[in-house]
Amino acid sequence: MQEENQSPEQETTADEHQPIAVEKTPEEKIAELEAQLAEQQAMVLYAKAEGENIRRRATEDIDKARKFALEKFAGELLAVKDSMDAALDVENATVESYKNGVELTAKQLLSVFEKFNIAEISPAGEKFDPNKHQAISALESDAEPNTVISVLQKGYTLNDRVLRPALVTVAKAKA
Repeated sequence: MQEENQSPEQETTADEHQPIAVEKTPEEKIAELEAQLAEQQAMVLYAKAEGENIRRRATEDIDKARKFALEKFAGELLAVKDSMDAALDVENATVESYKNGVELTAKQLLSVFEKFNIAEISPAGEKFDPNKHQAISALESDAEPNTVISVLQKGYTLNDRVLRPALVTVAKAKA
């Protein structure tokens, strides 16, 4: 009978049985916000520490790369050094045997240079190039002016970058 007395607005629905959101007190709100702040601060510290670890590892990797960059090249040069030591240990050597040994050692060294893209600059007869050559003197010559007429010291490049320019004498026009 009670149901008959209720108006349609008073009828119970499924929504009425759900818990009603209780308004939080200011202290509870502050506590919740402080917890969120602490969580965010922890995340910032974690990200900062992770960034520092990445920087440290990158620095270590760069140091190792710099320290051991020449490891393969040095390993190849050891064979050349061994050949030179063997030549010096020979007791009854002749000038001819030394010459042959030096030629073989030079071939070994050239082989190492080729492996590591070290190329000779020997510009005799070429046009003077200040990017690859260093003129020591200029002599009057029948050759075209600014032409390399003699090479005093060969130059070298590493992967097309000049390690040492060739020291040259350049032709100049006759007076």
